[in-house]
Amino acid sequence: MKIPVSAIRLPTRPGREYASRFDREQSLLKMLTIPIASVILASMVTSLPIFSAGPLLPPFGLLMFLSWRLMRPGLLPIWSGVPFGLMDDLFSGQPFGSAGLLWSLAMLIVEIIDSRAIWRDYLQDWLIAALLIAAVLLGGWWIAGLAHAAPNPMVLLPQITLSILLYPLVVRICARLDSWRLAT
Repeated sequence: MKIPVSAIRLPTRPGREYASRFDREQSLLKMLTIPIASVILASMVTSLPIFSAGPLLPPFGLLMFLSWRLMRPGLLPIWSGVPFGLMDDLFSGQPFGSAGLLWSLAMLIVEIIDSRAIWRDYLQDWLIAALLIAAVLLGGWWIAGLAHAAPNPMVLLPQITLSILLYPLVVRICARLDSWRLAT
C-alpha cells in the first residue's frame, strides 16, 4: 500500500510555524554562564600535559578574559579580574593571588582607556590586548621570581609572541560564543 506524500506530516510544535523570533527574551542563565564558563574552561587549558623546555603555551584564560572585556565592555564587572585570576592561579601553577592581582590591574587599565577614548577599532583593541598580555606575563614572571630564582625574562618572549598572535583567534571564538549567547 502506497502512502501519498500529502498524508505525511512532519511533527511541529503548535503555534511555532509562524511565530516571530523578535521580542523574545534570551535565557538569563545562558547569558550569564557562557562568558564565565568560557574564561574558566580557557584557564583549564594550561593544565593539559604539554611538555616543553620553556613556557610556550599562551594563557588562554587571560586571552578569553580580555576578549570578553574588550568586545563587550559592560558585560564583566571591574572586580571580575580577582575571581577569574584566582581560578587561573589554581590551574596555571603561579603563586596564588598573582593572576588575581594582575588581571584586576589589567581590568582597571582597560576601564581607564575606555573612559578616555572616544572610540576604538579592532587594531587598537589588539594593541591594548598585546600590551596587557606582555605586562601580565612579565608581572607573573616577576612575582614568581620573588618566591625563587627566576630565569631570564627573554624566556617569555615566545610565549608573549604566540599569545599576541593567537589573540584574534580567541576573539573570533569569543564572538561566536557571544552570538550563540544572544540567540534565542
